[in-house]
Amino acid sequence: MSTHLRAWISMCLCALGLVAIEAAGVSEQQAIAFNRKMALVKENGATELRAAPGLRRTAFTEAEVNSWFAYNGRDLLPAGVTGAQFSIVGGGRVAAEATVDLEALAKQRATGGTLDPWSYLSGRVPVRLNGVLHTQNGVGRFEVEDAAVSGIPIPSALLQDMVSYYSRTADDPGGVRLDDTFKLPARIKQIELGPGQAVVVQ
Repeated sequence: MSTHLRAWISMCLCALGLVAIEAAGVSEQQAIAFNRKMALVKENGATELRAAPGLRRTAFTEAEVNSWFAYNGRDLLPAGVTGAQFSIVGGGRVAAEATVDLEALAKQRATGGTLDPWSYLSGRVPVRLNGVLHTQNGVGRFEVEDAAVSGIPIPSALLQDMVSYYSRTADDPGGVRLDDTFKLPARIKQIELGPGQAVVVQ
């Protein structure tokens, strides 16, 4: 997985909030199914396309995606972010949740002012994000529609602070920008999000 794609996934995860894994139909069998399908996607991306582009379609269910993150995706989560769950709403829309430890970031950002939101944020809090995943011609972009911490809506600037802090890497110390575009791996042309499923088109 490319460093930029890993950072983008981390960006999404660190802005999202956790709900009970048991309620999502998560299972080891679903995680195995995800791995098998992902292997097929990688194989398709590594071979020359003999059919017309767009004819290779691989569908992943919401349960498979969440199961993979529960059983195999922990190394993608930055320190301070625990658990993640996605809801594939359809029409390109995704809702997601995670638990984020804001202690270190709040101490770094807080000014002590009464109007400074970082002065009131600390500890482990649920963070929720809703947005739209745009993909076309091998390029993707995630458009944030709204976000909330402990159920309280937060401004985009505060969300960007969180994303930048938790998506930092040695290669990209500034972290990911919310409006960044990214190249899709494995010759993926686009990802279609319908209710409860994501279809990878190659």
